[in-house]
Parts: sequence; C-alpha cells; structure tokens
Amino acid sequence: MKKLRIGIIGVGGIATGRHIPAFSQLGEVCEIMALSDINVARAQAVAAEYQIPHVFENYHDVFKEVDAVVICTPNKFHAEITVAAFDAGVHVLCEKPMALSAAECEAMLAASRRAGKVLAIAYHYRFRQEAQVAKNMMQEVGTPLVARVKALRRRKVPGWGVFTNKELQGGGSLIDYGCHLLDLALWLMGNPKQVSVSGRAYNVLSKIPGQVNQWGAFDYSTFDVDDHVTAYITFENGASMLFETSWAANVKDDEEHVSISGVEGGVNVFPLELYTTKNGMLMNSQPLLVPVEKNDGLPQARNFIGACLGVEELVVKPEEALQVSEIIDGIYKSNETLSRKETPQ
Repeated sequence: MKKLRIGIIGVGGIATGRHIPAFSQLGEVCEIMALSDINVARAQAVAAEYQIPHVFENYHDVFKEVDAVVICTPNKFHAEITVAAFDAGVHVLCEKPMALSAAECEAMLAASRRAGKVLAIAYHYRFRQEAQVAKNMMQEVGTPLVARVKALRRRKVPGWGVFTNKELQGGGSLIDYGCHLLDLALWLMGNPKQVSVSGRAYNVLSKIPGQVNQWGAFDYSTFDVDDHVTAYITFENGASMLFETSWAANVKDDEEHVSISGVEGGVNVFPLELYTTKNGMLMNSQPLLVPVEKNDGLPQARNFIGACLGVEELVVKPEEALQVSEIIDGIYKSNETLSRKETPQ
C-alpha cells in the first residue's frame, strides 16, 4: 500500500510534542516528508532530529511534496493555509480551534468540498479512552437534558508562544483550552443545534501586576485576551449547558469536568462513571478501563490517515468543529453586548 506523504506547517510545541511523534510512529502507513516554519533554523533542527527530508520557509512549497498537511500555526493563519492546501489538492488536519471565526471556518469547509479532500480538526479529547467509552454509554443516558462543563486552571496563563496575543490567537482561555471540553460535550450530546448563547469573558486577574503564575512569565501590561469565561447555552432539542473555562481562576485546584444528565441516566467523563436506576435502586457504575496508549495524538493521526485513504470515517467532522466556533463567537459577542450595556454613557 502506498504511504501517505505528510507535511507539517509550523513546528512549535504542539507539532513536536504531539503530531510529529505520532505520525513518526505510524511509518507503515505514512511518512513525514516536509516541514515549514518562518523560523527555518528551528525547522531544520526538528527535521534533523526526525530525519525529515525537506524544509521550507514558504508553506506553499510543502504542497508539492505531500498528500496531506498538519497545520500547527497560530490561529490567525489556519483558514488561509487550509484553503491554500485544498487549492493545491492536499488533505488537511488543522489544529484547534478551526479558525478565528465561524465565517473563516465556513470558508475552509467550502474549500474542502470543492477540492474533495479531507478536513479534520485536532480536537484530540474525543480520542481519550474515557471519551470513547462515554460516547457508547450515551445510549444508556438517553436524551440529554443538561450538560455541565468545566475546563479550569489555577493561575496557569501560558508564558510561552503567542497564546496571549489576541491578533494572532483571537482570544485566550476559551479559544485555546475551553474549546476542547466544549467540543467533547457537544459530541457526546449528539451536536444539537444551539439556539441561544449567553456568556461573560474576564481578563481582570492577568492584568494585575505581580501575579503568581505557574506557567512562566507574561506581560500583564499587554494582556488583552480572556483568562476566565462563563456561558449558558441552550439547544433546539430543549437541552442546556453550563460552561466555564479559565487560565487564571482563584479556585482550589485545576478541574476538567464533563457530565451529562439525560432522561434515562447520567454520565461523568473524568473520572468515567454512569448513573442509572435499576431494580428499584440508584446505580453508580465505574468501569475498569483496560490500559491503552496515553498519547491521544496516535489514534487521532490514525483516524486522519484512514480518512485520507478512504477507509475510515472522521471522528471529528469539520461541520462539528464549525459549531464549536459558532458558540465561541456567540460567547464573545454576548460578552461585548453585556459590557456595552454596563458601561456608563
């Protein structure tokens, strides 16, 4: 079988920490052929470490050497590079979030359809073992009624990269971190269509000088993205979601929580538990998970390769990733509207 030729565009931490190691372990079905980064020296060093033959400063040159690309750039460039890749006839796995806005996501989706090529978005939480089992458990949960989602970090603003640059990233804790748990909850619920989104976005703590931060130093004076976000979302099937995410909350501990209460039962994902009634009693079930590989990037990479070769269905469909971005847009818009109402005239 012909190997899928892979290119990596952007060789920052997510590329070297997840995607390159994952695809490198799948040598029987793929081969990383090219890297591109504006920091050519960095790209050359990574290429030497992984024995990747081609390095380019211009990402357009990558398309000539590959069948598919993985886009690991700042969010601002996701849509631009994705559309260019499809115009060149190349499949795309794009890091999350899909793009800066739902409008950009729609342009990416349209380009994918025109080209007849695969568009996958790297919401890797869906590939976690607990998430995969929870998806199967949803038949015992029945029709979802209420979802509760928390993606909370205590004083962990990323002090590296461009995470706090609004122009390049589009936002902070919501668009970088909370989007993962939001996507996971929507997927478990069956991606019902949202009908209302109300939210607040805060960046108070990270603009105060002298703050304790566990993930390195950042410039409080230029901090202009959200570090804490809350939202309430309702759906056309009557379900609702309580959502909260943060980089810098004054809470006791970090917390990743997704739980869904349905008509027949309830599920909690981290840790994985099922809540039902049976034989006239309340039943709490905790499965004993068989140990699997801990690198979520591996099943994600396998699924992308399989989709490109036409032998697998995508786990993360671009239409679903678009919905995540629509809700993110809605939360930011709601916050802007509420902030204007609160500003003295």
